[in-house]
Amino acid sequence: MTKYKGILPKGFSIDEKYNIMLFIKQGTNAETYRVKGKDGKLYFLKLFNYSKLHRSAFDSESNLLEIEFLKNIQHDNIIEYKDSGELIFENKKFIFLVLNFIAGETLSERISREAFTNYYDIQQIITDVLKGLNYLHKLPEPIIHNEITPQNIMLDLSEDIPKAKIIDFGYARSFHQSTKAYNKENLNLNYVASECLNSLYSPQSDIYSVGAVMYQMLFGLPPWFKDISKFQSDRNKTEELLIDERKKSLSFPKLTNEIIGYSENVNLILKKALNQDVENRFQNVSEFIQALNGEIAIEDIDRVQQVTSEDKPEKKIQSRKAKGKGFSAIAGMYELKEQLQLDVIDALHNPQEYAKYGVTIPNGMLLYGPPGCGKTFFAKHFAEEVGFNFMLVTPSTLKSRYVNATQENIAKMFQEAEKDAPTIIFIDEINELVPNRDSEVHEMSKSAVNEMLAQMDRTGEKGIFIIGATNYPNMIDPAILRAGRLDKKFYLPPPDFEARKAMFEMYLKNRPLDFGMDYEKLSNLTEHYVSADIELLVNEASRLALKTKKRISMKILEEVIKKTKASVSLQELKKYEVIKAKMDGENTENKGERPRIGFKT
Repeated sequence: MTKYKGILPKGFSIDEKYNIMLFIKQGTNAETYRVKGKDGKLYFLKLFNYSKLHRSAFDSESNLLEIEFLKNIQHDNIIEYKDSGELIFENKKFIFLVLNFIAGETLSERISREAFTNYYDIQQIITDVLKGLNYLHKLPEPIIHNEITPQNIMLDLSEDIPKAKIIDFGYARSFHQSTKAYNKENLNLNYVASECLNSLYSPQSDIYSVGAVMYQMLFGLPPWFKDISKFQSDRNKTEELLIDERKKSLSFPKLTNEIIGYSENVNLILKKALNQDVENRFQNVSEFIQALNGEIAIEDIDRVQQVTSEDKPEKKIQSRKAKGKGFSAIAGMYELKEQLQLDVIDALHNPQEYAKYGVTIPNGMLLYGPPGCGKTFFAKHFAEEVGFNFMLVTPSTLKSRYVNATQENIAKMFQEAEKDAPTIIFIDEINELVPNRDSEVHEMSKSAVNEMLAQMDRTGEKGIFIIGATNYPNMIDPAILRAGRLDKKFYLPPPDFEARKAMFEMYLKNRPLDFGMDYEKLSNLTEHYVSADIELLVNEASRLALKTKKRISMKILEEVIKKTKASVSLQELKKYEVIKAKMDGENTENKGERPRIGFKT
């Protein structure tokens, strides 16, 4: 089998400034070369293939984040930016990034070549990495590296004492960037903090990764190591495997070779750096460095937690990795997903962090909008995204014609949810279960509302999150929508242009398609159609194509669209615009223009 030598041939000139000398390695999205500059110096060149880059690798102006970060970074322990640009080779467009050359080897190569025999060498390398991270984390707009591994630590051997430098910023993200921009594909999850498996990253996530690298330098493998290569095709299974493994206590194997300077205190440092609870980890890089230098004493975190639990028993909400695709199964709705990530998901996963800022965990939320906009579908995948158990409830399963039976059913529902916490209770058509008590409703319905109000008190602390869905939010008892109950209210409108386009792409993805699919045209033809309408259109077009044993074509889809009206009329949509404005607290009277469907800017 011929050895791969890279896309660019030896001697190839880039902008007449750099000549390819040697292909070094092939990554998932980029290739690395050694090049010689016009100035006679050696450099590293990374070649990125546009087509293989995930959209989260770019900023809002379509600039590659890795390049934008490195342009503005200058630190002794971070690889240095030299140049960047675009090139076209064999009719394909590439991005290139030129970095100052480091004469040395990666930490991964060093570990493979020779085991460490002196703890102070390990301490020096880890301190160098932490200094680089300290710089990144203290920038005005902090940067989280997200991929600290032995492969991404370069040892500069040009001086007497090797200097560690952080390389490869392909997964780096701004701390304040939306977590939807965090792409885990192709990451080595053995070095990734557990909270990152739920798409949450922070400076403490980088600290965990450094702890994992330090552990490997001592013991030969990362902590809780699992061979996940055979599960790469099933990301959910891989993550579940790792989460289960990390429930075990951190073990410290017997060293095969004596390491000079190694002591039990090193184990205490590792326990703190690798703690699954972000609150019990080092809170910043400086604290980690101080511990390595012996400037602060580290208590055994296991003993501290044992004493705390004996003093004050407390049921702690643990997130579980839910099976399913989560938000990735939902086309479009990017603003809603981002808003939910900040307001709800992050709060549910990091209650202590939110408590520091006086922000309470929400008890629940209301999804409302026209029929067919995917409220139930969205709630189910929200449960997968947040990692909670999911209970689907309809009013008919709770309501009873017998006195007090409805209240008992409601109480039982909450008891079961608490027993299996963390749990999401999804109540469809919630307006039927908790109608406005000021309207003409039966006394038994009023009792049901009172029971719901009593049960909803402080559900967040019990590990229960409630989602109500309705087409008629104005018919729900106002007390249910007050603070401390369904705290958050989200409008699910008919999908916008980009969401309709994404839906057509998603629903048609695995079907036999003819050439010339124009998703933009399909989106333009289906303005005001709800999510259920688009799924119906695709299914109907598929049936017609199957009848004639042909591929699904634009012509068939256009014919189906022409024959199928939107299920929700414009007049009905206008009513929902008014309802949304009222829910948002806007005054819609005497306005010369219609309120706009969508989100407030």
